[in-house]
Amino acid sequence: MKISVCGKGGSGKSTVVTLLANEFAVRGYRVLVVDSDESNSGLFRLLGFKNPPVPLMELVGGKKGLKEKMAVRLSSGETEVKMDVLTQDKIEARELSAPYIMSDGKLKLLSIGKIMQSLEGCACPMGVLSREFLRKLYLGENEIVIVDMEAGIEHFGRGVETSIDSVLVVVEPSLESIELAAKIKNLAADAGVKTIAAVLNKVISEDIGRKLKEELEKRNVPIAGSIDYRPDIFEASLQGHKIAMISGDRGIKQIVDWLL
Repeated sequence: MKISVCGKGGSGKSTVVTLLANEFAVRGYRVLVVDSDESNSGLFRLLGFKNPPVPLMELVGGKKGLKEKMAVRLSSGETEVKMDVLTQDKIEARELSAPYIMSDGKLKLLSIGKIMQSLEGCACPMGVLSREFLRKLYLGENEIVIVDMEAGIEHFGRGVETSIDSVLVVVEPSLESIELAAKIKNLAADAGVKTIAAVLNKVISEDIGRKLKEELEKRNVPIAGSIDYRPDIFEASLQGHKIAMISGDRGIKQIVDWLL
């Protein structure tokens, strides 16, 4: 199963990705986390790694090399964008290795690439690489891929979700987050994703949770589960520490059950 986690910036996507990865790993699944957010660089810390992996983009020649692979010069002199940038027809998760993979024995982390300096151009090549990698990634039995998407909806325009089985949109207590979830539901359906649901995050009370559910139901957005606001998770995120294992927590357990 390939799971995309997306939503509004600051809604807690990386936190939800980490909790999902931990829960799936405890249940015996082989988990690969794909960091496809080119701006947020802290996911590796939440997962407990001291250093991030070398970006996959470096394997294909860096951003410059990737752009060159994408650009095909036509006989007319015009340039056409080539969307197939990986030479392999099939990539198996178990074949991925260091330095492009960080592993703690229970789960693995791969990063597509990051924006590192000003004026280096848009993140479109990273989007193409994300889409191609996920399209060619073959999963064996009991293998799960969880993708931490960039904030917003641009990745839908790049077609990254065309190889995704399930989309989870993280919704925090704000109208903007609720409205974005409704838009993502439609975009994901247009991309051919069959399983789409919201994950309520940072829910501080039963009343807030109820209101969020009511607003999402008005917009016909299914709900996979709810994660309460937790001071320990907030503190870990603030300090850049590993998010403690909370296997069996009612919220994340319910979400994983819903996905399975």
